[in-house]
Amino acid sequence: QVQLVESGGGLVQPGGSLRLACAFSGSIRGLAAMGWYRQAPGEQRELVARMTSASNRYADSVKGRFDISIDNGKKELYLQMNSLKPEDTAVYYCQAQIGEDVYWGQGTQVTVSS
Repeated sequence: QVQLVESGGGLVQPGGSLRLACAFSGSIRGLAAMGWYRQAPGEQRELVARMTSASNRYADSVKGRFDISIDNGKKELYLQMNSLKPEDTAVYYCQAQIGEDVYWGQGTQVTVSS
C-alpha cells in the first residue's frame, strides 16, 4: 500500500509562485511513474506534469512555468509553479503508478487571484 500526502497549496496572486510537495510512504517497489494532476470546478482531472525514469512530461499550458522534481532521500515529489495564472486555479493531486496500480493523494487547493 502506498500513501501520498500533498501540501503547499494556498492563495497566490497572479505572477506569483508556489511549490507543492507530495510525501510518499509505503512500498514503492516497481514504481513506474509519479506525477501531478489538477481538477478545476466543473472540469475533468488533467495531467500537469509526469515523471518517469526516462523523461519528464508537461502539459502545454504549464511548459516553461512549472517544474517537477523528486527527492528520493526525503521521499517527496515536488511541483514548482512559477508565473501563476488565474487559470491554474484547481485542486492539485499527486499520483503514483506502481505496476498496474495507480495511487492518488487527497489533493491540495491552489487559488490564483488578486
